[in-house]
Amino acid sequence: MSSTNVSQPSALPAGEAGLHVAILLTTYNGARFLDEQLSSIAQQTHRQWTLYISDDGSSDSTLAIIKRFQQRLGSDRVRLLQGPRIGFAQNFLSLVRNPEIEADFFSFCDQDDVWFPDKLQRAITRIPRADEERPAVYCSRTRLIDEAGNVIGHSPLFARTPSFHNALVQSLAGANTMMLNKAARALLARVPSTAPVVSHDWLCYLLVSGCGGQVFYDAEPTLDYRQHGGNLIGSNNSMRDRLTRVRMMFGGTFREWTQKNLAALRTCAGLLDDRSRVALARFETARDANLLRRLYLLKKAGVYRQTGFGTVGLIIAASIRRI
Repeated sequence: MSSTNVSQPSALPAGEAGLHVAILLTTYNGARFLDEQLSSIAQQTHRQWTLYISDDGSSDSTLAIIKRFQQRLGSDRVRLLQGPRIGFAQNFLSLVRNPEIEADFFSFCDQDDVWFPDKLQRAITRIPRADEERPAVYCSRTRLIDEAGNVIGHSPLFARTPSFHNALVQSLAGANTMMLNKAARALLARVPSTAPVVSHDWLCYLLVSGCGGQVFYDAEPTLDYRQHGGNLIGSNNSMRDRLTRVRMMFGGTFREWTQKNLAALRTCAGLLDDRSRVALARFETARDANLLRRLYLLKKAGVYRQTGFGTVGLIIAASIRRI
């Protein structure tokens, strides 16, 4: 079992303590680790939350675990819904689009992680709130654990400023760390269920940064991200993980992801700010231009990745038409 060695922030001011968080958890045959995740949610220092669980047709004991937890905390705190059964991203987005879910903030949650006790409290304290009409998202690094809960490292530390120019070619942080304000939730909910979605975290980063919103990246981890054979998306932290991504790039996976992201962006194209619209146009044109013009337009678009290794990969991908 992993331990949590994170300093506890001071108590929230009275006004912030009353802010309500909708925790959006999706499940699918997650019985192996779900109990530990639910326990970590119950131990949150910020107490004003409701847990919405969308199950995508589990056939193991996931539903039994959820119902026990629901009986313990009450059906007003834990609400179980049926997922659309068309993939993990659309399961999350079905919760985002659900008009019956109302809150001040919305926090994504995976079934196999372990939240630090101050996860919600820290996000509420740090998420930008100067303008509630402006989309804002908080995200963070993660601490990595193995199947037994032993700490094995951390997700990469990103130091460059979050922006739409980065989002076009890279996802910044896992959805399991994200908290959205109402405006960001409304923006993400505009994406139709028919739109191709690579991952809801990447889509959220694209939309919030591209539509004049604020993205706050916390260098301190807020949860234990479990690495195991059933992970749909890994940490991309080890050299092995990075080499796997390189192979995917050469195989055309990254270009396919980009194509899907661009298609999803078009559903909200009218909401992009002027700077993002220009960058997007240059980026789209560059993808199919000849080599010299491709590299020129990509530079003009201002796209970048967060690390030196990623930057080299981006240049290679651009050179062989894999973006």
